[in-house]
Amino acid sequence: MAETYWHSVTLDKDACKGCTNCLKHCPTQAIRIQNRKAKILKERCIDCGECIRVCPYHAKKAVTDSFDILKNYKYNVALAAPAFCAQFSKTENINLMLTALKKLGFDDVFEVARGAQKASEETRKLMSSGELLSPTISSACPAVVRLIAIRFPNLIGNIIPLRAPMELAAIQARKEAVEKSGLSPDEIGIIFISPCAAKVTEIRSPSNVKNSEVDAVLSMKDIYLKLAQTINKIDENEIENLSFSGKEGILWAVPGGEAVASHVERQIAVDGIQNVIQVFEDIEDGKLNDIEYVEALACIGGCVGGPLTAENSFVACSRLKRICKPLADEKLGLNDDIVAQWDKPLIYRPIMNLDKDINIAMEKMIKLEEIYDRLPKLDCGSCGSPTCRSLAEDIVRGYAKETDCIFKLRERLSSFVNEMVQIDKPKTEDYSSDKNNNDNGSK
Repeated sequence: MAETYWHSVTLDKDACKGCTNCLKHCPTQAIRIQNRKAKILKERCIDCGECIRVCPYHAKKAVTDSFDILKNYKYNVALAAPAFCAQFSKTENINLMLTALKKLGFDDVFEVARGAQKASEETRKLMSSGELLSPTISSACPAVVRLIAIRFPNLIGNIIPLRAPMELAAIQARKEAVEKSGLSPDEIGIIFISPCAAKVTEIRSPSNVKNSEVDAVLSMKDIYLKLAQTINKIDENEIENLSFSGKEGILWAVPGGEAVASHVERQIAVDGIQNVIQVFEDIEDGKLNDIEYVEALACIGGCVGGPLTAENSFVACSRLKRICKPLADEKLGLNDDIVAQWDKPLIYRPIMNLDKDINIAMEKMIKLEEIYDRLPKLDCGSCGSPTCRSLAEDIVRGYAKETDCIFKLRERLSSFVNEMVQIDKPKTEDYSSDKNNNDNGSK
């Protein structure tokens, strides 16, 4: 049985209209439409947020913390993702944006980009060691890591076993906060400002670390208006010098930033979950043997294109590159004693187990193939399952029936009508024959 974990992506059934947009775009076939409402299959969901992005009725949402979470701690540190710097159209001053976070109620701020610099440094060390499988796949995007865990288990060994920049930054942020405040570590709240749902899930239910160093998560979109208003009220002499990260770390928020920082010559950067899937399929087929490093990001545009961001991803990408132009490649990094590698292995999460008993599972698989052979193989989604094969699986599991397929239903109705015609036809002929006999007798 697949291990279950907490999900940040949720469904508002009252808002859902059963339109099938989410069904068609889900990369792991984790959504069904039943009784004109969407249903999320938790064992398949990787919290990539594609359903949040495409739902026209805003029925899919990411569960994050409210701003009141700051009341739970004596000292709060805002953990600002690199994508945060690109959200505000009226400023390209990183220190101004970070100062606004403090004005909003945080005691201090810490840039995740510093964690990205540490991750880049560790990546270069591991790549030069020659101990990694090729092509080595980035571990920064939690949606991609979970995708591999359920759909590409053969590639688990190719993932570079490094903690995400968010986690590395959180470790350092807490250490510095303890020194500044004199408080104990548990009295300090490390609050991540997230651009995506997958990072929220990774914090609540980590896949490759025993415990997350982040205490709570706020959505960029949720605090955007408050921050924009605060930025407009800050005088120039109030701006604090809070930014200590270089362009190498900040550019992790856009496609190619991480790959370039790896200093690997034969590397590629792919963004968009469907594009990532295509690249992973090519790796499994042995088509990318000349590539050494793969930067894989679930969102188009990278983290600046996350479903919890406020700015247009293309505009944000352009702005972030402008912000980085005058910066040094690296500035203040993290302590050397911070452990960068995972402290628990990534585990394959099978989602195709039809039964615990292997013999019953084999019988169900045979039945699945028989049902699939009878289906039209058009993958139209009208039945409420994303593909004909997934419908066959749902039928075997008892979630659906064959007549949920509109084409099979049409065949059944057509057969029923023909049977009714055949039943009625002899009666008509007998009536005509009796009538003729009666007419002849009367003559």
